[in-house]
Amino acid sequence: MNSENNIKKVTVKGVFMINIFGKAVPALMLEDEDGLLMPIHIGQSEALSINSVMKNETMPRPMTHDLIVSILERLGAKVDRVLIDEKVDNIYYARITLKVDGVSMEFDARPSDCIAIALRNDAVIMINEDVFNDDSISKENFQGSKAITGIV
Repeated sequence: MNSENNIKKVTVKGVFMINIFGKAVPALMLEDEDGLLMPIHIGQSEALSINSVMKNETMPRPMTHDLIVSILERLGAKVDRVLIDEKVDNIYYARITLKVDGVSMEFDARPSDCIAIALRNDAVIMINEDVFNDDSISKENFQGSKAITGIV
């Protein structure tokens, strides 16, 4: 677990399709206050979920993240924040913090699931600075990359 002093707030820039070894895969793009971007490769269903909430679109039936948010609301739980705190063997690790009756509880989860839930609750998304700095790129490099095939 990393020090609370070594974290920064990020926002979700969007979900993009990125070409990796000839295959288009979705990537969640995080942005810090300096405009640096950091991609996290995610699954198709998580990409659809995040993209729909960012575009304020409602699906005909609730998606899994919508269900989780509904359950949390009925239980009186508030999503406090998401923290992406580690990267081990090219896998990012995250925790989502919930508050119920003033008590905080942390749960280990994939960053994409944490972020999909956080966006539905306007919760803060934080990341370990070292993790972000190791994998971040400038907007110029991102926009000039031939790996980008489009926005989901």
